[in-house]
Amino acid sequence: MLRPLRIAIQFLTRIPVPPVDTVTNDEVGQSILWYPLVGLMIGGLLVALWSVTGGVSPLLRAALILAVWVLVTGALHLDGLADSADAWLGGLGDRERTLAIMKDPYSGPGAVTTLIVVLIVKFSALDAIVAEGNWTALMAAPLLGRTAVPLLFLTTPYVRPGGLGAVLANHLPRPSVIVILFATVLAILFVLGRPGFWLLLVNAILFVTVRRMMMHRIGGTTGDTTGSLVELLELVSLLTMI
Repeated sequence: MLRPLRIAIQFLTRIPVPPVDTVTNDEVGQSILWYPLVGLMIGGLLVALWSVTGGVSPLLRAALILAVWVLVTGALHLDGLADSADAWLGGLGDRERTLAIMKDPYSGPGAVTTLIVVLIVKFSALDAIVAEGNWTALMAAPLLGRTAVPLLFLTTPYVRPGGLGAVLANHLPRPSVIVILFATVLAILFVLGRPGFWLLLVNAILFVTVRRMMMHRIGGTTGDTTGSLVELLELVSLLTMI
């Protein structure tokens, strides 16, 4: 298996793959090209679960799909959403205070409330999707959420030095990222047709809105704000597909 792909799987999921030792910065940068594929892998697992639980009530199927979704990603992006919610509420418009709160390992009421609301809405959306038999939504949401990550790093400064995010930003293969993004958009339009257009449009509007909030508050993005964007795009993708 390609080393950058294994790096992407190891970082974004809890799917067991052979570990990658002595990772180079260039390989970390190359791994972001595989994020859309990892999103498809997550979607494929959700569709497989949807398929084998056909005899279960829609409500329970939705709960199982959500639970597996959280487990397979290790709640990585939910953690970013929680930290970002705390920081935005407690930062009081101040850049340094916002960044400091995001590094705090403890969760305040803003984080807890945001997680509860997002997970309730996500669960309700999954219930509706299961009832409709709309399995394509289970593929599209993880795909679009992770496709947004290379787009965000391509267009937005990374403001926290050190860590994996800084390595990704500094070693981003920009021409290849543009090709991957363009190919993903074309594939969605080809497979989904007109619904795919509306799905991309809604995601683009939310992406621009959240990115603008990041730029206004902290002048760029961090790992936490990137995770929050993934969660929000997954949610709006489910709602749009409904």
